Amino acid sequence: MTAISAPAQAQQYNAPAERGFEPVIRGFNVDEVRRIAPGAELNFDVYGTPGGRVYLQIAGAARNLQLDETEPGVYEGVYTIGSRDRITATSAVTANMRVGNQVTTGVLRESLQTGVGRHEAPRRGDLAAVPRIERFDVRGVDDLRAGNELVFMLRGTPGAKVDMNIAGTRGVFFLPEVRPGEYEGSYVIRRGDRIERATPVTANLRVGGRVATVKLGKPLQLVGAPPPPPREARYCSNCATVEAINVIEVKGDGNYIGTIGGGVLGALAGNQVGGGNGRTAAQIAGALGGAYVGRNIDRQNDKQTRHFEVVIRFANGGTQTVQYANDPGLRVGEKVKINDGTLTRDN
Repeated sequence: MTAISAPAQAQQYNAPAERGFEPVIRGFNVDEVRRIAPGAELNFDVYGTPGGRVYLQIAGAARNLQLDETEPGVYEGVYTIGSRDRITATSAVTANMRVGNQVTTGVLRESLQTGVGRHEAPRRGDLAAVPRIERFDVRGVDDLRAGNELVFMLRGTPGAKVDMNIAGTRGVFFLPEVRPGEYEGSYVIRRGDRIERATPVTANLRVGGRVATVKLGKPLQLVGAPPPPPREARYCSNCATVEAINVIEVKGDGNYIGTIGGGVLGALAGNQVGGGNGRTAAQIAGALGGAYVGRNIDRQNDKQTRHFEVVIRFANGGTQTVQYANDPGLRVGEKVKINDGTLTRDN
C-alpha cells in the first residue's frame, strides 16, 4: 500500500464507510533525520483503523518496532538506530496493522534522511499507465473550528493510491477508493490546525512510479456562511456587581450593633402596642425610641469609627452585604467575586 511521508502530528482521518471489518491504513509518515547514524531517532506515525496493533519492519534494522496507539486510530513510535543496524537513507519501511484476524500493510515511500527525496521505483507495467484526475471536490462546512469535518472526493484512474495534504496541518493522508475510480475520505479539524477558508489543498493520485497532482479549486468554508455563534458564557455562581457602598458612622468601640439592635427591639415593642391603623404608628414610634435607647448604650464612650458596607448583586438578582472595617477600595459598578466572605475584583 503506497504511503507518503511528512512531519506529522496526531490527527484523525476517517473514511466515511469501512469495508466490513477490514483494517485501513490512511497515513504513514516519518520525521526525516539529517544523518543516518547510531543514536539518531526515527519518529514514525501511522493513521488508520482504531483498536489495532501496528508493527514496523525497517530494512537493515536489527529489530522490529511496535507503535503505540496514542489516541483512537493514531499510532506513534520511535526507532533509535543502533550500532548493529544497517539502515540507509532509502531503507524500505513496512507497516503491518492487525485488527482482530485481519491484517493490512502500508509501505513508506519517502527516504529516512532529509534531502534524499523519494525512493519509489516503478513496477513492471507501470510505465504504460498514465494516471489522470477528473475531479477533486470538497463538501465544505459553515465553520472551520476544531471538531468539524471536511469531506473530500476525487475521481480518476481506478486502482491507484491517493494522498492529500492540507496546508496549515501536519501530515499527508489517504483517500480510500470507495468505488472503482472514486476516492473519498473525511478530515476532522483539530485544535492545532491553521485552516482558513482559502487554505490550499493538494491531492496526488499515484499509479506505480507516475503521479497526477491537482489542487482544490473551491474554498473549504461555504460561501455566505454565517459567522460562528458566540460561545455562551459560563454561569459564575460567585460573580457579582457592586451595587452600593454605605459608610456607617459608629460611636463607641466601633460595634454598631447597639443602634441596630435598639431599633429592632423598639420595633418589636411597638409591634405589641395598638391594632389596626394605630399599629403602624406604634411600630414607627417604637423603632425610633429603640434607636434612641441603642444610641445611649455608647453615650459614655466618645470614640467614633467608620464601617463600610458593600452591597453586591448576583446575576440571578440576589444581593449580599459584605462589611469592612476599612475602605475596601471598590467602586459602584465594578465586577467582583466573593470567596469565603471576601470580595476580589473580577478582571
